[in-house]
Amino acid sequence: MDTHPLQLTAHGLVLREWTSADLAAMQKLFDDPDVAYRTPLESPFGQAAAQRYLHSTERARRNNDRIHLAITTDGHQALGEVLLNRATGSIGYIVGAAHRGQRLAVRALRTMTEFAHTTLALPTAILEIEADNQPSIAVARSVGFYPSNSAPETVTDKGRIYDLHTWEHTLTSPARG
Repeated sequence: MDTHPLQLTAHGLVLREWTSADLAAMQKLFDDPDVAYRTPLESPFGQAAAQRYLHSTERARRNNDRIHLAITTDGHQALGEVLLNRATGSIGYIVGAAHRGQRLAVRALRTMTEFAHTTLALPTAILEIEADNQPSIAVARSVGFYPSNSAPETVTDKGRIYDLHTWEHTLTSPARG
């Protein structure tokens, strides 16, 4: 079944695929010190980086590797991104600094988690979060994710070494928030 273009509508959001019309918005959202610190995205994140990222999201979709969706409330203006690695069930999210405090990450994570479980039949969805990333931990908890028993994964990125702790959500996880 071809789901192109993929659009998910739930919890007051419209999650849609990125397009070339989003390149300027990508730059505003991703060229941020917090995003650079917490993600493997290029930094600085200029127009060339946005173009490369758009191409990588399109390639990932064609290869059935990952789903990258812009977070919107109206189907137009991108306020962030939520993504899903189809093989691992790992979900990630970014909300632009100007759009934080609106529960966009919670609503986008809830929508993508529901999609992972119901449409893709993934029994477990996971998040990988640093222990000191309290905002992301709060988002995870509000959607019903819980810390897994697996050992943290040590990552080196942009000269920084850190541990990512795995959080899980299963089909039987209690609904929250």
